Amino acid sequence: MCGIAGIINKAGNPEENLLSNLTVMSRLIEHRGPDGDGIWCRHNKSVGLAHRRLSIIDISEKASQPMVREKNLAITYNGEIYNHIELRDSLKDYWNFQSESDTECILAAYSRYGDKFLDHLRGMFAFALWDESKRRLFCARDRFGIKPFYYCVIDGVFRFASEAKALVPFLKDIETSSSALAEYLTFQYTIGDKTLFNGIRQLLPGHYLVVENNDVKIRRYWDVCYEIDSEHSTKYFNQKLYDLVNESLSFHLRSDVPLGSYVSGGVDSSLIHILANQNNNSNPLGFHGRFTNSPPEYDESIYAKAAAKHSGGVLNIIDIDSTCFKENIRDVIYHLDFPVAGPGAFPQYMVSKLAAESVKVVLGGQGGDELFGGYARYLIAYLEQCLTAAIDGKYKNGNYVVTIESIIPNLGILREYKPLLKEFWSKGLFESMDKRYFRLIDRSTDMNNEILWDELNFNQVKNDFKKIFNNPNNVKKEAYFDKMTHYDLKCLLPALLQVEDRMSMAHGVESRVPFLDHRLVEFAATIPADVKFRNGSMKPMLKGVFNRELPGEIINRRDKMGFPVPLTEWFKTGLSDYISDVFQMMAEKDRPYLNSDAIKNNYVGGKPFSRKTWGLLSLELWYQAFHDQAQKYRSMLDQEENSQAI
Repeated sequence: MCGIAGIINKAGNPEENLLSNLTVMSRLIEHRGPDGDGIWCRHNKSVGLAHRRLSIIDISEKASQPMVREKNLAITYNGEIYNHIELRDSLKDYWNFQSESDTECILAAYSRYGDKFLDHLRGMFAFALWDESKRRLFCARDRFGIKPFYYCVIDGVFRFASEAKALVPFLKDIETSSSALAEYLTFQYTIGDKTLFNGIRQLLPGHYLVVENNDVKIRRYWDVCYEIDSEHSTKYFNQKLYDLVNESLSFHLRSDVPLGSYVSGGVDSSLIHILANQNNNSNPLGFHGRFTNSPPEYDESIYAKAAAKHSGGVLNIIDIDSTCFKENIRDVIYHLDFPVAGPGAFPQYMVSKLAAESVKVVLGGQGGDELFGGYARYLIAYLEQCLTAAIDGKYKNGNYVVTIESIIPNLGILREYKPLLKEFWSKGLFESMDKRYFRLIDRSTDMNNEILWDELNFNQVKNDFKKIFNNPNNVKKEAYFDKMTHYDLKCLLPALLQVEDRMSMAHGVESRVPFLDHRLVEFAATIPADVKFRNGSMKPMLKGVFNRELPGEIINRRDKMGFPVPLTEWFKTGLSDYISDVFQMMAEKDRPYLNSDAIKNNYVGGKPFSRKTWGLLSLELWYQAFHDQAQKYRSMLDQEENSQAI
């Protein structure tokens, strides 16, 4: 895992200050690669690639980047091709390999298979490959967006980087994208290729991009489609799931450096940790964040310890309190590039810091919730649909995979979600699937006075949501469970993966996610919903298939809250002044599209901390880190140019 950046003049003309500009871009992402750096420039200075190296596979100098082979191919690459051993073996008669790296396998596969070579890659990746013979730049991002790729086009120059902050110095003005902000205020993430930085976009997961003949073209090369397999038995699905998870894990354990596991105490991360210890003789370490000075329901360490004990591994724990929050939250937002998802980024940052003291690679359980139904909102939405079916007598039309009677025993899990249920059902009942699910994930419903609604196009947000949620090319049948999980796989998961990547790479740690092997995901999309969501319980298939591997206290727990952060409690006991000061700055700066005075007044008189507070706090810290520091970023280019001129 590394950091990449590059510049290409679309018309093929020499680019002034190419070396100094690449140096600045590389410096802004140096945390991603503490083991080395390099810059390559085309002979006429029209193209340049930069790289920051975190050595994982083939740590020798032969694997350094940017990698140039046969004088006509150059690449800067971030990620891991887990099947690089098999790929190299299949290409050894075609290509004269000079290293054991997965990087060189990409070059060989591209040379052998052309643009179709992406179908041969199994892993996580983002890269840019210069093909001198075709005079084009070929860029690609992995199927799920595990690895990031941002780009901008300014005055005929295409620039890209692993992190958006490396592109900020080139923006003529640092402005907020109104359409991306509308999405963020709605979901606390964006759902397309836009970012909060106006002018900076991201290459979407499963897409590649070509810069050629003064043009930029983007194409999709992979997508997930829910082609349901109605021929096989539950026993078949269970066995194949068992085999594919273990196969994926065996690939993800390939490393030339020590590795460990995140262990939150939930099913997904615990399972990955336990299986990793069963399949790796080095007994990967486990890493966990424990909240202190907070109510006991926020302490997940008892379950993390149970997973570690069951695996025979060692668990390292970092204690996290409100002081840690105040000392680190600005760094969290800076490394994220822009705010995304929930408060879980903060403890992820702290646990990654702990892991970096011992290992370079950490395995995580990201993706399990989206694949196998781990969010309580799935049960909430499905409960309403089952009520509709029971009232209207529509169970037999195939859209409802469980009955209301079978769901009833599992409703206890919703005890912690009574406020959400109250809010959800207060705004209507028995509407279309898309309207009801939108209601469940809409984070803007309680921001009546804080947002200048007339200045943002929220109707477009709803329309874009519906296009994804109701896309018949992905989910051909009106299966509510598949529609919900597909949307989250497409939209929520990339946001969570942004957190996964940035918080680990902030400390020079590679995060791997074995559930997001594309063969495993493609298989999961064929499993009937009544197998994955049996009786409306949470992840019954995963728990059932791996019931021998998981300790009973984790399988049977009913209080898992994701990665809860006790911000409400900390706000009452010490964070309120800090947060009030942040919102005071927002009011003074009069941020666009926001009623800053209304936001500030929310926290006068002891109003409680909420998810709304988190979203607005993160947004203001982002403004302070980037918008208010615009001159600093612009001056970096001038300073480097002057330095190289001396």
